[in-house]
Amino acid sequence: MTIKLHWFLPTYGDSRFIVGGGHGTPAGAAHSDRDASIDYLASIVRAAETFGFTGALIPTGAWCEDAFVTAALLARETTSLAFLVAFRPGLVSPTLSAQMAATFARHAPGRILLNVVVGGESHEQRAFGDFLDKDGRYRRCDEFLEVVRGLWNGDTVSLDGEHIQVDSAALALPPNPIPPLYFGGSSAAAGPAPAPTPAPSASSIPAVAAPTPSAMTAPSPTSAPKAATGAPLPGAATSVPTPAQAA
Repeated sequence: MTIKLHWFLPTYGDSRFIVGGGHGTPAGAAHSDRDASIDYLASIVRAAETFGFTGALIPTGAWCEDAFVTAALLARETTSLAFLVAFRPGLVSPTLSAQMAATFARHAPGRILLNVVVGGESHEQRAFGDFLDKDGRYRRCDEFLEVVRGLWNGDTVSLDGEHIQVDSAALALPPNPIPPLYFGGSSAAAGPAPAPTPAPSASSIPAVAAPTPSAMTAPSPTSAPKAATGAPLPGAATSVPTPAQAA
C-alpha cells in the first residue's frame, strides 16, 4: 500500500499550535502569530513539494480564507504539489463548482483534489445562508455530487431534486483527469447507505471519523518542512493530515 502524505495550509494565519481554528470558530477568532500572506503560504507549499508531500489541504469555513482562490494563487508557485481544496456543497451551484474544478484541472492537470465538507457547526452554516439540518445537508450533497460527477463525465445533466435543480447543464471542457473526491464524516448520516442513483454520491463513499483537535498529534520535529537552509520554517504547521483525516 502506498502512503500519501498531505501538508496543511494555515490560511487563517500560522502559529506554534497544531490547530488554530476549526469548524464553528467565529470569523477572525482563529489563533495566529503570523499573517497568512500569499508569500508565506507559497514558502510552505514549495517546501512541502521539495520534501515529497503529495498535496496540501486547504481548509474551508468562516474562520479562514477561501480555499479555491488560495489554491489558484499557489498553483503557479509549485510544479507537482496537489491542492486538496475543502468546499461545502450547496453553498454554490454544482454546475459552477464542477466548472471551477475543471478549469483548475485544465491549467494544473492532476493537481486538484476535492475535500467534500457537508457542513460544520449549524450556526456557521446559517452565517453562509444554509439553514438545512445535518441530514438535509447529506441529502443535498448526494444530489450535488450526482450533478458534478455527471458533468465531469461529459454528460448533459438535468435534475429536479429535493434540494438541487439544474436544467441541461454541461461543461465546455470536462476535466481530464477527473479530480478525486475525499469525503469524511462522524455522524450517522455520513455512514454508507444505498445510493439513490448509479452516480457516486455522498452516501456511497465510505466515511471516516473526522479527528478532533485534541485527538490530533504532531509528528517528530524532523518531519516538518524546512527551508532551503535546512532550518524549520518559522511558524510552520506541525500536523500532517492524511486523506482519511481530510474532513
